[in-house]
Amino acid sequence: MAFQDNDDKADRKQRGRPRAFHEKTEQNTIKSLDRALVVLAEVARAEGITLSALAQRLGESPATIYRVLTTLALHQIVESNDSAQTWHIGAGAFLIGSAFLRRTSLVETSRPILRDLMETTGETANLGVEKDGHVLFLGQVETHAPIRAFFPPGTLSPLHASGIGKVLLAYFDAPRLHRFGTAGLARFTPHTLADMADLQADLAQIRTRGYSVDDQERNIGMRCIAAPIRNALGEVIAGISVSGPTSRIAPDEVAKLATAVISAAARVSEALGASPQNAPD
Repeated sequence: MAFQDNDDKADRKQRGRPRAFHEKTEQNTIKSLDRALVVLAEVARAEGITLSALAQRLGESPATIYRVLTTLALHQIVESNDSAQTWHIGAGAFLIGSAFLRRTSLVETSRPILRDLMETTGETANLGVEKDGHVLFLGQVETHAPIRAFFPPGTLSPLHASGIGKVLLAYFDAPRLHRFGTAGLARFTPHTLADMADLQADLAQIRTRGYSVDDQERNIGMRCIAAPIRNALGEVIAGISVSGPTSRIAPDEVAKLATAVISAAARVSEALGASPQNAPD
């Protein structure tokens, strides 16, 4: 048994969170930093936006937004396109964001398997996890074909209208799935499963066959086939998929592609410590 004196404990507390950390009061926030992060998030969503449009969208003065942008630009977190007079995410933001990807072995482990899956199927291979009711895409290996799906790392997509999203939803427990459904299901195309009963029926099929199909449910003309990735406890923590145009992924191609996707998901799961014995029903 190890012992620790009071001086050591006091030193450890000083290096940790302050006493008021859990108090949700304004004293624990920095308004200027909060504003800067709101600006940064909006620049990321816009993928190129003018100063005036950004200020109008956020309800702030252009002078205030400009000061935020120039401060962020000093750290290369944003950058400006002088000819187009637009602002974009900079290389500094990518370097910071990459730390999230390095935090887990999932991305590193999946990368060569994504590449193999793309080469085997000829279609773009994707990796995603659940994030606040959406799929957060963490990795992608694009097909060599001229027409392709494109989900760069950091892209968010609705869970119920995504191949990976539906695979993740299929393994939500009942209370969590109910909470998800109460928010409402947006309809993006005539094929979107915007009714909870229809979605639940599809999720039951996904659990039975081991893969999901996004059949033009987010974008007309695109199909996606996804399978679940499990950790060492057998928990579904991510999804892997292939996506491409309906002209190449015809209905009679789905089963063959699903076999390749399931195999790739199993390889990633095994590398993360999962085994068929601990996979949930």
